[in-house]
Amino acid sequence: MLTSALRRRSVAAATAVLAGAVAVGGLVALAPTASAGEFLTNGGFEAGNLSGWTCDAGSAAVTGHAHTGTYALQGAPSASATGQCKQTVTVAPNTTYTLSAQVNGAYVYIGVDGGTSTWTPSTNGAYAPLSVSFTTGASQTTAAVYVHGWYGQPSYYADDISLQGPGSGTTTPPTTPPTTPPTTPPTTPPTSPPPNTGLPKHVVTGYWQNFNNGATVQTIAQVQSQYDIIAVAFADATTTSGAVSFTLDPSLNYSVAQFKADIAAKQAAGKKVIISVGGQNGTISVRDSASATNFANSVYSLMQTYGFNGVDIDLENGIDSTYMPQALRALSAKAGSGLIITMAPQTIDMLSAGSDYLATALKVKDILTIVNTQYYNSGSMNGCDGGVYSQGSVDFITTLACTAIQAGLSPSQVGIGTPASTSAAGSGYVSPTVVNNALDCLAKNTGCGSWHPSTTWPGIGGAMTWSTNWDASAGNTWSNGVGPHVHAMS
Repeated sequence: MLTSALRRRSVAAATAVLAGAVAVGGLVALAPTASAGEFLTNGGFEAGNLSGWTCDAGSAAVTGHAHTGTYALQGAPSASATGQCKQTVTVAPNTTYTLSAQVNGAYVYIGVDGGTSTWTPSTNGAYAPLSVSFTTGASQTTAAVYVHGWYGQPSYYADDISLQGPGSGTTTPPTTPPTTPPTTPPTTPPTSPPPNTGLPKHVVTGYWQNFNNGATVQTIAQVQSQYDIIAVAFADATTTSGAVSFTLDPSLNYSVAQFKADIAAKQAAGKKVIISVGGQNGTISVRDSASATNFANSVYSLMQTYGFNGVDIDLENGIDSTYMPQALRALSAKAGSGLIITMAPQTIDMLSAGSDYLATALKVKDILTIVNTQYYNSGSMNGCDGGVYSQGSVDFITTLACTAIQAGLSPSQVGIGTPASTSAAGSGYVSPTVVNNALDCLAKNTGCGSWHPSTTWPGIGGAMTWSTNWDASAGNTWSNGVGPHVHAMS
């Protein structure tokens, strides 16, 4: 993000990771052999194989690591897959079920497709229990439950996986024999849905400048109505490691009382207002447990003071993929499920699942709202197909968005960040038409450049701009051009 009118960056092309999760095994229509109320087949893997489960490549039933019995599941995450095993069962509508498992490893998840999940960051080398409950919908007759690890992490083990509910069920067979999907993009790894924050399906995000750099000076009340998320830029570092503070710029002649009232009014109109941390000149550093705690406590204090709905992470001078996730989870524990978490990484920070920013996003994807990558000030980059694309084009945006989705973010967590005008960035400005074409390409394979996705992502998250102020200076061309298009997407 920019704190001055111009900022130039020249970045050499980097190599993007090509994702491709491979499924093995299949589902079989077998009556469960466990006690009444058990809905899973081979939940203890005592068949000595993965019968009943559909798993990523490398998964196996192994001896020597069982919690009980002889066998356990060994899941094998990779750079492009979580080591997931999934089983689909027949369920009854409007019924509550409980999924439980014994797990051993780091970043092990259990959950149900389209519903809730739970995880553990580490079991310290021993088995630990995980459990989560869910209630089926009014017409739901099947449920797909899963266990998986995390990208780039070591193998994990799982045993004694159980789905309990009234009666008993059977696994649901596939309509066609299972096959191995292709490994070329964008075969995507499985993802869990992001949290429900009360936002529309597709969101428009804009940054509000708490400073005057030549763009139109605005109050929060004057921010254009097309913006669903308004990110207040920026919070400042303090002398306490990891902690942040916020002070209105005196040059704006904006009282704290009016600022708070304007935030509340926007929220009453259905908008979300969050505090952005970092920016081009930001020096916030969260690189140990103490600073992670300080960060969470200070951001939560700002939320209570001003009424912010959450936080935006825009750290352009480096991010720690161990301690920033720790800080965000601590903040989530304080703020609850309505917390908005957004990110605005530079393009170079999102080239592979091993990049610190993308790794951070993946580690908090269950509480993450959206990542609006800055597709500008970037030079040329490798896309998800391995080709080199220049900024300022539909292909540049779509192939890099594809990279983030392939790495494991939900499409709804991937947003397109562009400047509001040529004055708002050093390079990479594109017209609202290009933004809309890129969204349509990703969502429905129309409006594309030379690259076309091999699948579509109708749930693509939306668009972001720097900034609402520069947008106003340019006659609101960006918000009037992009906003209605985003909100009309199905």
